[in-house]
Amino acid sequence: MKPDSGATNSPSETLTPPQKRQIDRAIGDLRRNLPVLLKDPDSGQGAAVLSAELASEADIGLLKQLTGRGPDLVLTDKRSHYLHIPPNGDSVQRLALPPSGDIAAFIRSLADPARDLESPLRGPFRRVREKPGPAVHAAIKLLKAAQLLPAALFSTCDGERIEALAERENLLVIDPAHIAAFETARAIGLHPVTAATVPLADAPKTRLIAFRPDGGGVEHLAILIGDPRQDQPVLTRLHSECFTGDLIGSLKCDCGQQLRGAIAEISAQGGGVLLYLAQEGRGIGLMNKLRAYHLQDLGFDTVDANERLGFEADERIFLPAKRMLDHLGIRAIRLMTNNPDKVSQLRQLGIDVVERVAHKFPANSHNEAYLATKKRRSGHYL
Repeated sequence: MKPDSGATNSPSETLTPPQKRQIDRAIGDLRRNLPVLLKDPDSGQGAAVLSAELASEADIGLLKQLTGRGPDLVLTDKRSHYLHIPPNGDSVQRLALPPSGDIAAFIRSLADPARDLESPLRGPFRRVREKPGPAVHAAIKLLKAAQLLPAALFSTCDGERIEALAERENLLVIDPAHIAAFETARAIGLHPVTAATVPLADAPKTRLIAFRPDGGGVEHLAILIGDPRQDQPVLTRLHSECFTGDLIGSLKCDCGQQLRGAIAEISAQGGGVLLYLAQEGRGIGLMNKLRAYHLQDLGFDTVDANERLGFEADERIFLPAKRMLDHLGIRAIRLMTNNPDKVSQLRQLGIDVVERVAHKFPANSHNEAYLATKKRRSGHYL
């Protein structure tokens, strides 16, 4: 089976490759603790954004100097819930910061739940009355894409000042609508880059095909095993990368067993494909997954840990898998999974999932609570 060289990007793609590269640069700037500027072309309003988890007193002063006003703190509704901030009917909350004190330490303590149990009662908090607009939501989405905690220092100013700042300080100006479309557009732009034969211990006849977004970004891999027949549903596994489980043998999850077990089973059945997706920690990234592990050590389950960090319980989308299957010419699959959401998402994307193939392994003393949570709270068939 060869990648379909004739596969093209969908006409619904909304971002050009330069626009995607610009957002990739913004992601890098945030990770370097550099401000990113947002400007809504409809309202003309702008904002400067920094990561709250990296905040220092100097950063707060910088935003005030750049925009002429002190920043606010933007949190997700998930994080706000655990801080006992009443819901506002939106997925984000914008809070005014106190006028004095160690404001940077205060910001970091709200962004990172590592010490929640030490300081269970904080506040009172004063919400910004203005309804969160596209730029506020875009700031959180950009921080998630950067695999930083979804908490932003957010300072507004008018659009003309934003343009002047961009030119004077060599900073990026991003349209919030581009950030909102980025995840989908990057998935749509996936294309095969290279392929090689790589014999595996349990599947000697294996070929790896690397896929890369056309605007840059992290690659995904298709592990093509044996000789799958395209005139029949192809045995398929979607596997999100797990450094701890796949590579160093962590006992806190069952990912390594699922990876190696799927490769062996696909080979034994004559062929199929395993899509190795760059979605560490259900899409929150390795550093945040380790933070979630720390919270689990404190007694929170895997769902509460992700949400306490400010994320959804599962941040993944499976459009990259759909695009990879399209390039491989695969239209119907037998999906190896215990996750009903994978089946549902792929069917919604137009993949014919003709069968769900059970794929589970015995628990151990380190992951039995984790697996029980997946069954109880996420509906996994375990």
